[in-house]
Amino acid sequence: MLNDAGRMVEKWYFELENKFPDILCDGYVIMPNHFHAIIINAVGADLRVCPNDLRVCPDQMGGPDQMGEHNKTGEHTGSPLHRVVQWFKTMATNEYIRGVKQNGWQPFPGKLWQRNYWERIIRDENELNRIREYIINNPLNWHDDEHYVWIPYL
Repeated sequence: MLNDAGRMVEKWYFELENKFPDILCDGYVIMPNHFHAIIINAVGADLRVCPNDLRVCPDQMGGPDQMGEHNKTGEHTGSPLHRVVQWFKTMATNEYIRGVKQNGWQPFPGKLWQRNYWERIIRDENELNRIREYIINNPLNWHDDEHYVWIPYL
């Protein structure tokens, strides 16, 4: 069950789809001290980062992207993940600070979010389903987490 702060994080997660039209929010879980989420980029990556398998990337021969342009830089063609995460963390942090000041939320020492984030490119449906299952089961394994701390106000 989410408290007000957890519901706030959930709100900003789904707001990503409004801020970044090429982003889709998939499975997620909000834990007392961390957050897991699957962010899908509807535009995708430059075809040169695709496996050398025409069944996976049938257009990897260098055709135009969805905008009709050729991306020759080898870079991602949609919203950069670091910008998406930066915006999410900024919005959630600012609202959390307001919650502390105006609603008596538990203050946090130092920074609300860690400096960086973990990312993983999901390459197929099986991997996507395994990660979704991990996210769904994360709360069941919370007591075994090395960072587990009982926080009675959550």
